[in-house]
Amino acid sequence: MLTVIGEALVDVVRPHDDAPRTLPGGSPLNVAVGLARLGHPVRFIGRHGQDEHGQLVREHLEGAGVEIPVPADERPTPVAEATLAEDGAAEYDFTLDWNLDAVADHLPQLLTAAEVLHVGSIGAMLEPGAQTVLDAVRTAAPHALISYDPNCRPSIVPEASEARARAEAVVEHADVVKASDEDLLWLYPHRTVEQTAAAWLEAGPGLVVVTRGALGSWALTRATAPDGVSVPARTTEVADTVGAGDALMAGLLSALADRGVTGREAAERLGELDREDLQGILERAAAAAAITVSRAGANPPTREELDAALAG
Repeated sequence: MLTVIGEALVDVVRPHDDAPRTLPGGSPLNVAVGLARLGHPVRFIGRHGQDEHGQLVREHLEGAGVEIPVPADERPTPVAEATLAEDGAAEYDFTLDWNLDAVADHLPQLLTAAEVLHVGSIGAMLEPGAQTVLDAVRTAAPHALISYDPNCRPSIVPEASEARARAEAVVEHADVVKASDEDLLWLYPHRTVEQTAAAWLEAGPGLVVVTRGALGSWALTRATAPDGVSVPARTTEVADTVGAGDALMAGLLSALADRGVTGREAAERLGELDREDLQGILERAAAAAAITVSRAGANPPTREELDAALAG
């Protein structure tokens, strides 16, 4: 079982030259859907309301085959307004509250079967839910691979020092960390992306992946430091960038799971990955992101679509 904890919401996407679209989203939700479409059993732990937006979220998760142990509550479903620039890049404005009060006492049981636990974004930054997420990470760390994507949202947590402290608290327990170069430069403006990746690797994770937009992604392990392994972004026509990083995260975790890098032995198996392994993992993740940006909204590929893209 791969478990994802974090926010679910609806994206109200406003193209620069078209009518708004309402789509289910939220970084952790997108990762859960991406993993399920790639053929993995997935449990999503988050919250959504009983309103129309909440129904859209639930149908989206159920349609992908994701298990949803948390029932809808009476509060409004969170909303993100995504405004698209002419090149498809998205800027976000959020209306949400975040807590896991409904399941906080039951999280240890929900995490028992987790071989992978992925957390990140608003869910790991915004209180009161962020502390519950950190508690879940600490609970699962002895038996699961812990994956983390800070996916920083300065409009939600505007103080970089606060966000940095929260990120470092999760990184300490993580096995795999994926972050964008923009995230790392915002969190640590006085050092390079490479320096931060190396510092995070030293703090505990066995694999740190940095996404760099059109430059592609770069991965660092103890075996490949200090140079790491780079993979260029795949060439594709961009519809928008909504969910691109989440699709890459799902592709990354899927490729690791396919190689048996899960569970209690995850740290050891990460240490055994060589450059060829990392190259293949990053290429698969990049292909998942490329498919997603080629179509509107956070619409990650199925395993069949991903296999076909890589074969082509």
